[in-house]
Amino acid sequence: MNAGTREGFYVRHGKRALDVLLCLVFLPVAGPLILLFALLARLDGGPGFYGQNRVGRGGKLFKCWKVRTMVVDADDRLEAYLDSNPAARREWDVTQKLRDDPRITVFGGFLRTTSLDELPQLWNIFVGDMSFVGPRPFTPSQTDIYNGMSYYALRPGLTGPWQVGARNDDSFATRAIYDSTYARRVSLWVDLGVLLRTARVVFERTGR
Repeated sequence: MNAGTREGFYVRHGKRALDVLLCLVFLPVAGPLILLFALLARLDGGPGFYGQNRVGRGGKLFKCWKVRTMVVDADDRLEAYLDSNPAARREWDVTQKLRDDPRITVFGGFLRTTSLDELPQLWNIFVGDMSFVGPRPFTPSQTDIYNGMSYYALRPGLTGPWQVGARNDDSFATRAIYDSTYARRVSLWVDLGVLLRTARVVFERTGR
């Protein structure tokens, strides 16, 4: 365990038990929705799901699953857009996101604003790659711009302090501040508070 991470029964055992319990509660309801969203995403001829390697606990890579929200040639379209738009390039370099992302499909835009595209990560939680609450998982290519260590001591989260706090407004690098603060304070009550705030964020549709 990282020296800056709070230890105790909840961190060692209770957090994982809560994850499994919540998966068993939510999967019967979320399962049919995930299949429906995946079928709708396939209407443009692409796959319904999108899996991407993310950095997990201890630096181990895992496949993080989402309902596909982008066009099939998303990587090529992003590079072409950034090459022709210096302002977008600067925004991407700082936040690793775009407010006007040309890769997002119409249906994908709805899924992202409600965060429903992330429902397949319930599987990642069930198998132990992720937790309901924790640092937001990042890609291997983003490792060099992440300036913290607390992330590696915890399972990445479906939601977390950064998602319900800064959400999309701060730079990518500031995630480390949220992650280290969470690692020092992690407890059942902190996690339940984040989950309640997440429900509000979903209803307010502030994702992208």
